[in-house]
Amino acid sequence: QVQLVESGGGLVQPGGSLRLSCAASGTIFSINAMGWYRQTPGKQRELVAGISRVGRTNYADSVKGRFTISRDNAKNTVYLQMNSLKPEDTAVYTCNADILITIIERQNYWGQGTQVTVSS
Repeated sequence: QVQLVESGGGLVQPGGSLRLSCAASGTIFSINAMGWYRQTPGKQRELVAGISRVGRTNYADSVKGRFTISRDNAKNTVYLQMNSLKPEDTAVYTCNADILITIIERQNYWGQGTQVTVSS
């Protein structure tokens, strides 16, 4: 059984910063790609940022230059540093991981989500 547990969400003023963390635990052989998604009511979930096992990153155009994704493979953890936050960044942020449970068994997992609210 694998769990992804997020932390770090909350309320922040426009222009502020937050750092999200997502730790994977359980039976894990290795973790391939990890990513952060976000969703607001009435909209489809969108990819915010992704990172490969070797650190290759990709970002949504709307967050380029403001958000930074990183990971610590030793801790099975992915981070999202969010700077210069805007009200339109308000959403539920959820992490995702592509995990090898064994050398041949691969599954995709989602966290429970954490609310980020940007408001004055």
